[in-house]
Amino acid sequence: MQELYTQAQTSTRGLEINKVLRNTYILLSATLAFSAVTCGISMAIGIGRGTALIMSLAAIALVWFVLPRTANSEKGLLVVFAFTGLLGASLGPTLSHYLGMANGSQVVLQALGGTALVFFTLSGYVLTTRKDFSFMRGFLVTGLIVVLLAMLGTFIAGFFGVNISGIHLAISAAIVFLMSGFILYDTSRIINGGETNYIMACVALYLDIYNLFVSLLHLLGALGGDD
Repeated sequence: MQELYTQAQTSTRGLEINKVLRNTYILLSATLAFSAVTCGISMAIGIGRGTALIMSLAAIALVWFVLPRTANSEKGLLVVFAFTGLLGASLGPTLSHYLGMANGSQVVLQALGGTALVFFTLSGYVLTTRKDFSFMRGFLVTGLIVVLLAMLGTFIAGFFGVNISGIHLAISAAIVFLMSGFILYDTSRIINGGETNYIMACVALYLDIYNLFVSLLHLLGALGGDD
């Protein structure tokens, strides 16, 4: 009887994890598509970098202060779409800048392709092996803190006229590696039952993809010689 009970528990847990995983990827696909739409609109109307910064700050406020209180209700879905829509729109000026380069279209397509390749490869590896990458948490959080401090340092240095172009590239490269690690970590949390809320899981993966794309865009743009 105990063995049957254990098997039933394992089966139920597996069904719940698969449900969370399925809902996460459905919502992730929808939010990425919505972000693409809002990004296109922001490019079409030509919003400035100041407005884009305000949108980014508003998105951060939503995900930090509003989403945790609404993630277990239908309101959480509205918050997620508002969050991803704002981030998508805030990307408009950046994409417009790169598309204005001589080889801008190629740079953007390469960044999109690279992001898709990294995400599907790493996610596929975790989904296939079902390996637990929770051990990476400390390293990833520490790396993220270091990157944020470095970004703050470059902002201050830039304010005083110090040439920081090389440091920007190093930070972008570090973010690419960090986001790749977070994709492994966040995906493994879902399939191993560490994250049971598909809304929160979607936001985590969305941020991984968003930051990975932006960093690849900066790197490829710089390598293109017009950044």
